[in-house]
Amino acid sequence: MKKRIFFSFLLLLLLTAGFFFLGVSAGSAEITPGELWRILTGAEGAGEGSGGTVAMILFKIRLPRTEAAMMLGGALALAGYMLQTFFHNPIAGPFVLGVSSGARLMVAFSLIAAARGAIALNSALMAGAAFAGALISMSAVLLLSSKIRNMSLLVVSGVMIGYICTALTDILVNFADDADIVNLRGWSIGSFSGIRSDAMVVCAGIVFASLLAVFLLAKPISAYQLGESYAVDMGVNIRAVRFAMILLSSLLSGCVAAFAGPVSFVGIAVPFLVKMLLGTSKPILMIPACFLGGGVFCILSDIIARTVVSPSELGVSTVTAVLGAPVVLVIMLGRSRDHESA
Repeated sequence: MKKRIFFSFLLLLLLTAGFFFLGVSAGSAEITPGELWRILTGAEGAGEGSGGTVAMILFKIRLPRTEAAMMLGGALALAGYMLQTFFHNPIAGPFVLGVSSGARLMVAFSLIAAARGAIALNSALMAGAAFAGALISMSAVLLLSSKIRNMSLLVVSGVMIGYICTALTDILVNFADDADIVNLRGWSIGSFSGIRSDAMVVCAGIVFASLLAVFLLAKPISAYQLGESYAVDMGVNIRAVRFAMILLSSLLSGCVAAFAGPVSFVGIAVPFLVKMLLGTSKPILMIPACFLGGGVFCILSDIIARTVVSPSELGVSTVTAVLGAPVVLVIMLGRSRDHESA
């Protein structure tokens, strides 16, 4: 078991390094390994072939974009893992439960308000608006969970909340100017490009502070997985743990929605794949593995999004849906077989 875990983390680290390299190299302007090395080491003449254009592409576009994909992908996978643990359901995730849609609604409202001069929008305010929207949607799901005990119906209810938030977002778009509509539509298909340096600082602060907080919750979450009565006997404050999981998952998924738009299926597919890879669901192992796996998944999706139809781009959410939806179908088929055998 220890060997499997060791090699699983080694594989995740190698995939992270490999796809990160591809992320900064691949694109309409290809950067060769030798050129990349010369630029990163500051060798004489690096990037001068086109007046430093290659170096500019690397530092201004490729590196920030790949870093954002790695960081936000990890955040989304971690949010999905906590929601699945909270609801004891493998298909619970930010996108399915409407959390991402709620964040999208509030970010769209903030963008339109800022365009009309009602508010001065900055990265912190964007993150705050997305968090508020995610928390409102999550609160609605929790309210329904107190009335609906069937988890399948609860997931359907979350999907309906997502549709309501999407419909309200579409209504808001009708009140936006043409230029704002273009920006909103570009943001709403999901993209890791164009994240400014100040936004990256805010984003990194939120994601890594949340990651640390989730690590501190590893033992209580482990007890919670074994049943609430067992957790209480172990001295775990169930209400505090449940509140922390909801707060952190909303904060992480809201952060992703604020800076990259809605990104689908990562929060469901990655925890499932990581659990299969590790062969265990222990939180102390799943937490870092989900973060690494989410980064790998989103870097790969971003590479596909910007290279398949180059020089045009696909929305990253389109690619994550194509890669992640089959995993969700596998999960549902597995659960169906389990119910039939029971």
